[in-house]
Formats: sequence, C-alpha cells, structure tokens
Amino acid sequence: MRSISSRQSPIVRAYRQLARDPDATGLRLLLDGAHLVREAHAAALPLESVIVAQSHLDRPTEEGELARRLQRAGIEVVSAGEQVFAAVSPVRTPSGIVAIAHRHPTTADAILTHAQLFVLVVVDIQDPGNLGAVMRVAEAGGATGVIVAGDSANPFSWKAVRGSMGSVLRVPIARSRSIDALVQDLASRGAKVIAAVPRDGHDPDAVDWSGRLALVLGSEAAGLDPQVVAAAEERVTVPMEPPVESLNVAVSAAIMVYAARRGRR
Repeated sequence: MRSISSRQSPIVRAYRQLARDPDATGLRLLLDGAHLVREAHAAALPLESVIVAQSHLDRPTEEGELARRLQRAGIEVVSAGEQVFAAVSPVRTPSGIVAIAHRHPTTADAILTHAQLFVLVVVDIQDPGNLGAVMRVAEAGGATGVIVAGDSANPFSWKAVRGSMGSVLRVPIARSRSIDALVQDLASRGAKVIAAVPRDGHDPDAVDWSGRLALVLGSEAAGLDPQVVAAAEERVTVPMEPPVESLNVAVSAAIMVYAARRGRR
C-alpha cells in the first residue's frame, strides 16, 4: 500500500479542496468514516481514492480491515501518518478512513418525471446536519427524491453527507434555486403541492397523500414564504401540545413522510 508523508501532496490538496468547496453537482462526495465508505462501496459507487490512517493499519481496526478489503477489490488505497491524515479528514476527531466517491448526479427535472412522484422539497434549511437528516427520512419513508431549494445548505457537503448517514449516496437529490419556479413546474406537471405550515393546516393523517405530490418544508426559523403556501393545494401541520410551538425540521419531516407512507399504501 502506497503511503503519503507530505501535507502538500496532490491527493491531500484534493481532499482539502473538496472539504472547503463541495461539488455543486454532487458528482464527487467527500466521505469520512468507515460507515459512509462502506455504504458507497455497497452501492457500487466508484471510489476515486481512499486514505487510511497508518495507525489503523498497525492494529486490528474496522477501518484497517475495510481499507485492505477495498484494496483487494482494486481500489486505490493509500496510508497516511497521523499529521497528514488530520489534514485530509474534515472532522475534529479523525475517524481513520476517508474517501472520495463518485455519485450519479441528477436534476430536479429528472426527479419530477417519476410516475409515482413523492418528492420532498426543502427550502432555506441552512443547517447541513438537519438537511442530511431530512434526506435520511426521505429514503426511509420511501420518497422518490429530494429537491433542495432556496438558500439551503449544500446537500453534497461532507456535513450533510454525514448527517444523511449514506442516504445521499442512493436517493435522487437535486438543487433548485427558485422555489417559485419549482412550484409552478410541479403544477404544470400535475403534481399536488402540500405545504408544511406551523399552524392551521390539516393533521398529517387527515391529508390525502394519494397521487403525484410534493411535500414542501421550510426552515424552522422562518417557515415557508406566504406565496409558496398560497400556491399549495393543501397545508399540513404537525399537532403539538402547548406550549411547544415547533419541532426540528427533520422530526417534522419524519412525522409527515410516514403519514404519507401510510396514506399511499
């Protein structure tokens, strides 16, 4: 196994660059940790490179065994000392293995062509961990895709990828800057738009979730723009006992997505 000893190595620079500036298309993803690297390999995504900390090769570890297995599969794996590995890992406490995976990118237009469309549209969710958790909910609940709109965090950043626990590797995910244009596009394609609102919407179990539809969720702080809510065919609200007024967006998404899952069976 080839080793790298310089923080100025081209491969180190590639990882640091991807951590600072995530690929806007989602073609190249930075993965940190054995779980994500294993998930990418299991999903048959090409791995551009893998770096493992030498200390994890010198003793029996999950990361060391995974690195050797990937190398036997013909994937380029290099080892690095602790200082160099700390330079390529984006987390404060390095996990011991990182990789760059090539994901199959898609577009919002392609997602909207699904015959049994059930798409989550998230607007202005700026915390990448929350965004990743919503993508995880989408996969778990059977959504056909996720469209990230407005001033949301980059769904392909390493923090969002980590928050998704690997779902971003499998679920069709695309970005759309204009939520207004997206809502119009959904209407023109015969898809029902259901807006999540903090109050005065239907209970999730009272909503008609049948047919081609999009569930639109806004940020916890500001919610959805009134124009987006007005354009929706239906509004849904998670019932809460006072004095609670709001839930984490991923928690709200999970409640609504599973109500939709029940309603679409």
